[in-house]
Amino acid sequence: MDDLAAGQRKGSDVRSQRRVINRIKGLVLALFAAYWVAVVVIWIAARPVFDQVGGLPQGQVDLEAAEVLTLTALLTLLSVGIVRGWRWLFWLILLAFLAGILRVPAAALELAGKIPQQGPAWYVLLTAIVGTIQFVVALAMAAAYRRSGVVWGGSKTASRTTS
Repeated sequence: MDDLAAGQRKGSDVRSQRRVINRIKGLVLALFAAYWVAVVVIWIAARPVFDQVGGLPQGQVDLEAAEVLTLTALLTLLSVGIVRGWRWLFWLILLAFLAGILRVPAAALELAGKIPQQGPAWYVLLTAIVGTIQFVVALAMAAAYRRSGVVWGGSKTASRTTS
């Protein structure tokens, strides 16, 4: 009887670990969707800021649309990789998100006037907030991997074969 209960607990532990990984996967996908929405909102509501940050000449709607379409293609490719469980992508996103914390001191330096500002103050603050969120998500990704030993969910052998 104890063996059966232990086996059931072990099975539920594995399922809960998979859910943690799947939550991380969903969190990263939601973050990518939020990035896309933020870019489109900035493009529509603050076109001069979009042009300034994107390095585009003002009023070039075709170039702006091409930039948004390029971002859409990139985020779509990354999302497909997340859904398919590409291991190398897990590590790439983890490293990129860990580096997001560097946006906080950069934003502080920009607002203090020590380095050139990339945009208006609200945009600089937005980049600092995004960098902080990325760093927290990277910590959650690392913790989930450390807890389960599996990236993006699935079994250890399945995740090895998808890379």
